Amino acid sequence: MPNVRLHDLRHTHATLMMMAGVNPKVVSEHLGHASVMTTMDIYSHVLLDMQEDAVDRFSKLVSTVSR
Repeated sequence: MPNVRLHDLRHTHATLMMMAGVNPKVVSEHLGHASVMTTMDIYSHVLLDMQEDAVDRFSKLVSTVSR
């Protein structure tokens, strides 16, 4: 078993929540950050990775509505 710090587990937990689509405000509260901006500054890379998925979902939604 690799040596894992408590902070590493906290970061992994937050990253997985963001990847699962949990609202950043909820993640922020879960981590005890004073502001959602703190959470977003630290974990915004996760959201950048999700941009393509968001575009695909929106495209499907628009094509369904426009029919």
